Amino acid sequence: MKRSITITLGLCLALAGLVGCQSVPQQRAEADSATHLAPLVEKRDTLTATGYAVISVQGHKNPAQQRLMAIRASKLDAYRSLTEQVYGLRLDANATVADMMVQSDTFRSRVEGVIYGATLVSIAPTGDDTYETTLMLDKSIVQDLRSLYLGQLVSRTH
Repeated sequence: MKRSITITLGLCLALAGLVGCQSVPQQRAEADSATHLAPLVEKRDTLTATGYAVISVQGHKNPAQQRLMAIRASKLDAYRSLTEQVYGLRLDANATVADMMVQSDTFRSRVEGVIYGATLVSIAPTGDDTYETTLMLDKSIVQDLRSLYLGQLVSRTH
């Protein structure tokens, strides 16, 4: 007998706090959402994220162009990491079990959000074939980004 188990996990910042808020004035809904979000706010003054990219796998024959593309890719990876820290990560997982044995186990993650105000800390080669980019984001900007996100969620429900 073959069973399929689907597990869907999602972090939709304060979405649970917004359920049923359609009859509540917008300011009240935003305040309630901020209350649910409070435990998620980082206690550190800044968030830091590091991204990596391999030079040799970049799709160009010119070594200089490969380095530039790796720098760009490592920067985008660092922005993705910041976005995960600010908004959370949506994770979808699917496991198939047959005869009490796992037949397949797949995961898919997705992150979505807007990042502005990040400070570029460094871009540096690490080893012979990798670039590393580090970004920093101030806590006050994180709170602004989350507030804007909650405002969008509230406006979508009205």
